[in-house]
Amino acid sequence: MPIVSISLNDEMLTELDRLQKSMGFTGRSEAIRAGIRNFVSEERQKNELSGNLHAILLVVHNDEFDHIIAGMKHSFEDLITTQLHSKIHGNKCVELFMLDGEAEQINLITKNFQTNKKMDTVKLVTL
Repeated sequence: MPIVSISLNDEMLTELDRLQKSMGFTGRSEAIRAGIRNFVSEERQKNELSGNLHAILLVVHNDEFDHIIAGMKHSFEDLITTQLHSKIHGNKCVELFMLDGEAEQINLITKNFQTNKKMDTVKLVTL
């Protein structure tokens, strides 16, 4: 099996070690492989979507990045039927977007949030 090197900040490394222990993985590599398998599976499912869909997009972020959310919302206002914003704890906020539109557009808004490093969590659920 090829060896791949990655860089993690202290927070991510601590979280990886915690997950490794709590989920019973024998090592960091095993935990990372499981995460990659999950990521690949989710991406395959998104890429197989087609046609007109209803979906929920969940985004968690620090409140200092509300302007990014607002900009994204305006860019995809024809896709977003409802948005719910809530402060969850400290300076963390959660956004729930109800989406109705073509799979290609739903994938695009999801990708835009996922590739923005200021977003903590991005999850898509198709209905």
